[in-house]
Amino acid sequence: MKQTNVYSINGKVSKKMDVPGVFDTPYRPDVIKRAVVATASNKRQPYGPSPDAGIKHSVSTWGKGRGTARVQRIKAGRKATESPNNVSGRRAHPPLPERIWEKKVNRKERILARFSAVAATGDADVVRTRGHQFEDNVTFPIIVEDKIQEISVTSEVVDVLDKIGLGYDLDRAKFGTKIRAGKGKMRNRRYRTPVSILLVVADDEQALFMGASNLPGVEVASVKGLNASILAPGGDAGRLTVFSESAIAKIGEWSL
Repeated sequence: MKQTNVYSINGKVSKKMDVPGVFDTPYRPDVIKRAVVATASNKRQPYGPSPDAGIKHSVSTWGKGRGTARVQRIKAGRKATESPNNVSGRRAHPPLPERIWEKKVNRKERILARFSAVAATGDADVVRTRGHQFEDNVTFPIIVEDKIQEISVTSEVVDVLDKIGLGYDLDRAKFGTKIRAGKGKMRNRRYRTPVSILLVVADDEQALFMGASNLPGVEVASVKGLNASILAPGGDAGRLTVFSESAIAKIGEWSL
């Protein structure tokens, strides 16, 4: 069985640990992408305009013979309206609230996507291809002793990650935050922050959730909360992930 290093919170290698069989899952970017897209689609809220939008006017047409377009015009006025080709007219093909956004993914396919996404976090080449930055001597999968789960101070979390050799990726997310292009900046999503490190802990009660919550691009998740969307944001597998020892032990209990 393959073994990897276990880092202490001081950044030193404290011991060796067996890598769970999940990390031997074949890399399937197609299955991962399909699962992530389905998850995003199932979260979409149906939307659309009012059925009466753009057609609430009292209108009539002038008819032919006046040298003007035979469009609907506001009564006792000249302004054309209601027709899709007119200013203030209805939309020709508006989004329909009846549209079904949901996409189905088979249970085994969804599980395979999660397993494959976990395996991708253990491949340094895939992680680097995704754009993450780290020192060359870091061993994958990245496992840290359970003491990291007890850290509730942000500066201490940064110190641990920097000692392991992941500080470059924290800086990449911090200095890579940009103002979003387009109208999204007016809709409560003004800034776009690059995705950075994922910290995986054993359960939801760990202090690390508070310690790392203020770091740009960093996310903390428990083993039971792992899915393809967290492990491969946007459908791109290979997120830079740090596992605690107990989290790795729980992942070792997974079966397809």
